[in-house]
Amino acid sequence: MPPGRIPRGVWALGFVSLLMDVSSEMIHALLPVYLVVALGTSTLAVGVIEGIAEATAAVTKVFSGALSDRLGKRKLLAAAGYGMAALTKPVFPLAGTVGWLVAARFVDRVGKGIRGAPRDALVADLTPPALRGAAFGLRQSLDTVGAFLGPLLAIGLMWATGDDFTLVFWAAVLPAFAAFALIVLAVPEPARPAGLREVRAPLSRAELARLPAAYWWVLAVSAVFTLARFSEAFLILRAQEAGLALALVPAVLVLMNAVYALSAYPAGVLADRMDRGRLLALGLGVLIAADLILAAAGGLAGIALGVALWGLHMGLTQGLLATLVADAAPAELRGTAFGLFNLVGGAALLAASVLAGALWDAAGPRATFLAGAAFAAAALLGLLRLQGRFGLAGARHR
Repeated sequence: MPPGRIPRGVWALGFVSLLMDVSSEMIHALLPVYLVVALGTSTLAVGVIEGIAEATAAVTKVFSGALSDRLGKRKLLAAAGYGMAALTKPVFPLAGTVGWLVAARFVDRVGKGIRGAPRDALVADLTPPALRGAAFGLRQSLDTVGAFLGPLLAIGLMWATGDDFTLVFWAAVLPAFAAFALIVLAVPEPARPAGLREVRAPLSRAELARLPAAYWWVLAVSAVFTLARFSEAFLILRAQEAGLALALVPAVLVLMNAVYALSAYPAGVLADRMDRGRLLALGLGVLIAADLILAAAGGLAGIALGVALWGLHMGLTQGLLATLVADAAPAELRGTAFGLFNLVGGAALLAASVLAGALWDAAGPRATFLAGAAFAAAALLGLLRLQGRFGLAGARHR
């Protein structure tokens, strides 16, 4: 590999993420409506299904990451996770009852949980330390391209087919199996470095104690940060409250994900060339600005600006946080480190969304977004302490 060039395996993983996200979002953009309108399911049941599915994915990530450390094989587990997700996709057009759809959604999220931490550890294993920021930014950028292409394709196919849910679900099968084929054929399993310590019980107290203090500080700052960036569903609700037509509601997530995708890779490149702590602080500042604008905006132009800034903060921070985890964790415990990182992030996001909903009902959207700004400011203070105590912000890479 020429120096300064992102490895082909990382590019391949990015396109694997893109294809699977196109497939998943084509289905997930329509599934709640399909459950309620076509199958007569209650909205409460939809919420329970989604909550259980996402919680399952978060918990599974911990064990899959630890298992990848135990086996010393990242690609095997990542491919298994993508394969499980691909196999569930034909169930959605074939299912005639809610039970089958719930089972498919559950297995799909288990597959996501299995692949998540090993895939992130694989990116770190494949990439030289000097290019980690760019590598994580590239994968995140391609992943996010899939996140907004999927709903756009779903909208276009629904319009072209006269709202034929089944046909759209069948169309989503193709990119899922393409993603599985790509990871099997195009992503290498890197050789285990000579002399790397074997890990027999990654989740034991003794092994977790080997994770340095810098890693736990990254985890803590990330958790507080996540409390500030509750579910994007509240962006949709804010836009609708400001007068956005119901038919145009998907445009909120398209705008956010477009900015996210365009900014993630450049932010990753910057992370390899400048103080990473300052870049993360910039991302937190952008989130504070987004929350304040969304709290104060009275029209759709202000809401659009807030949504765009929200996407920018995601691009500046999500790949960077993964890079900081890869930098801080020992190579033999990267899978476990990413698993814990994803679990804590998932729990914080759930708590943030519950708190945001409670504040919205009690005091309105202004209070919700002002609380988000306060949590982001708290995360910024924690980051300043992290910089001073461990010096992570002062080093470009290890």
